[in-house]
Amino acid sequence: MSSKLRIEKLQELIKQEVGKMLLMDIKDSRIGFVTVTAVEMTGDLREAKIFVSIMGNDEQIQSTWEGLQSALGFIRREIGKRIKIRFTPEISFALDKSLDYSEHIQKLLLKVKAEEAANLEIDSERNGAEVKDSR
Repeated sequence: MSSKLRIEKLQELIKQEVGKMLLMDIKDSRIGFVTVTAVEMTGDLREAKIFVSIMGNDEQIQSTWEGLQSALGFIRREIGKRIKIRFTPEISFALDKSLDYSEHIQKLLLKVKAEEAANLEIDSERNGAEVKDSR
């Protein structure tokens, strides 16, 4: 059984290496803007799930996803070459929607802030009119 610290180190190393591969080594034109957000490995280090965030419209996301799936063998082989471990883990990709969710929350917060500013402006105009009326 591998220690938790070793698993965490390997997860981070795989995350960095896959990020480098996507940036420098994979020449598939279908792969667009992809960010490796996390890697989860099983306790026996035999499987690794790589979480990726893909930016773009639905068509670009689908195209990028197909490109990533076709590059799985290359990525696994490169991980085996670059990281010295006894067994190269089976890898799979999973779509990470957390960045999309955080972007949605950010838009909602900006909308609320704009509405509050508009309400403050309306209130101050009303208060200014009331002061003039009382004189």
